[in-house]
Amino acid sequence: MKRIFLKTLLLLAALAVGYFAGQHGKHDHDHAADSGAKAGGTLYTCGMHPHVIQDKPGNCPICKMKLTPIRGGSGAGAAASDPAKLFVDPAAMQRMNIRTGEAVRGPLRRVIRTVGTVEYAETGQAEVSTKFKGWIEQLHVDTTGQQVHRGEPLFEIYSPDLYNAQVEYLLALKSGNAAVRSSALTKLKFFDISDGQIAQLEKNGQAEKSLRIHSPIDGFVTDKNVVEGQMVDVGKPIFRLADLSLVWVYAQIYEQDLAFVRLGQEAAVTLSYLPDRQFRGRVTYVYPDVDRATRTARVRMEFHNPGYFLKPGMFASVQLTSELAASAVLVPDSAVLRSGRQDTVFVGEGDGHFEPRPVKVGHSAEDGMIEILDGLVEGESVVLSGQFMLDSESQLREAIRKMPRPATGEPAQPEAAAGHGHTLAKPDNEPGGSVWLCPMPEHVAIRYNHAGKCDICNMALVPMGEAALARLRPGGKLLHYTCPMPEDADIQLASPGKCPKCSMTLIPVMEPPPPVPVAKRLYTCPMSSHKHIVSDHPGDCPECNMKLVDTRTVKHGPASKALWEKQQAGKAQTQPGK
Repeated sequence: MKRIFLKTLLLLAALAVGYFAGQHGKHDHDHAADSGAKAGGTLYTCGMHPHVIQDKPGNCPICKMKLTPIRGGSGAGAAASDPAKLFVDPAAMQRMNIRTGEAVRGPLRRVIRTVGTVEYAETGQAEVSTKFKGWIEQLHVDTTGQQVHRGEPLFEIYSPDLYNAQVEYLLALKSGNAAVRSSALTKLKFFDISDGQIAQLEKNGQAEKSLRIHSPIDGFVTDKNVVEGQMVDVGKPIFRLADLSLVWVYAQIYEQDLAFVRLGQEAAVTLSYLPDRQFRGRVTYVYPDVDRATRTARVRMEFHNPGYFLKPGMFASVQLTSELAASAVLVPDSAVLRSGRQDTVFVGEGDGHFEPRPVKVGHSAEDGMIEILDGLVEGESVVLSGQFMLDSESQLREAIRKMPRPATGEPAQPEAAAGHGHTLAKPDNEPGGSVWLCPMPEHVAIRYNHAGKCDICNMALVPMGEAALARLRPGGKLLHYTCPMPEDADIQLASPGKCPKCSMTLIPVMEPPPPVPVAKRLYTCPMSSHKHIVSDHPGDCPECNMKLVDTRTVKHGPASKALWEKQQAGKAQTQPGK
């Protein structure tokens, strides 16, 4: 805690020194600028420090640069009229790699990309078996993977039960008894004998030894479980067929993307071995459960498969496109600066002027775009790169503007903070002043006169009493001012200002505090009768072999410590030269 307090102390002193140096020049020129504006005369400002404005030419009191006239309210002076706005000269923009683009209006499309697997359609499969026991006499389809068509012969089977059923039917026909004929016919149909085969039996008038079984669908043989001469039992699977003209593709969709998936939605897949061809289908089912481990839900899609390019077992790249809005304001996602409190974009106003503007964002769109619900209109210019440097500059100005003014002989007046509903904290020399600070050491220099949250990190402010503030005021020696960018840390100037390389506001570098001496830990025997045994390192008691313990943990510890100090003092006096 003590180390954190010292870091906080140094940071506060550093910011205060930088602020006081800049405030000294600003205090002298604010009144002159106001009177010059009222008189309608020409005002002069510093390009590096736009808050410095006066009614006559001269040099900037901070960086000693020559002041330039404000013409028609443009340039740095226009930015000075609104503290939230920034001005960056063209050379600095190039060094900071600031690029801008326009907010556009267009359709808001959300694209979900995932990986799927191609599988047989469950509705396009058939299993071939028999309802009677028999022997395979001949196979017309003898290999797995062979393509078959509806009605083609698959195999021929001999079955005594089937042969007897044919004989019974022929006898029933000769008997002329309609009831017996109907019973025999029903028995044949229960054996899945087709009407054509029954008609052929009636025509021939003779029972066939074996029955030919035909394919029920168009497709491919996925399973073949018999060979010629093999006996098969009732219901044994002989062939399994699958139609590949229609296939299913299964994909896993993360639960946060399920809102963008609907039945009938168009889906597209590509295959690694046909990268230039895209297959289109539809979402036919979203499964009702979510995998607890992967947090994904399974989605099924149907694809027509002419040419059989989609082969079951393949991996496929799946793309689902959902149009969320026909027209929306869109900007590149890189233009939005996100924080825990709000989203911000920097709007370019021309001639190097930029304004940080809070926005309300919506859904992410295709091609790295994001929807802007509020805060921007179509056609406005936004910063696409380099906005992080603008944001750090803006936050630094905001922090300096909210620091308490230096104590003077005149009573300090609270200054309203631009863009926020609070005023600066009263100076410490004003009686009755209550001060709230952010608990973050980096933000402790910003003081508030009311409870609330920090404007930078949104943490709850804490009240500080006069005694605590008194401990925060002292600071180390100011060494120099440097650039906050690591690559420009070699910049070391004696006064505050702008970095000559990147134009960012310089920050103060304070002398580090002296190291805090650490008290030496002493050890003694836990036996009070051996309190004269004292050492500055752990070990065993030479008299009872017990482990030495910290002197702070035993009652006779203070006596042992006093004995140690007396022994050390005696040794120092006996050393030569002491």
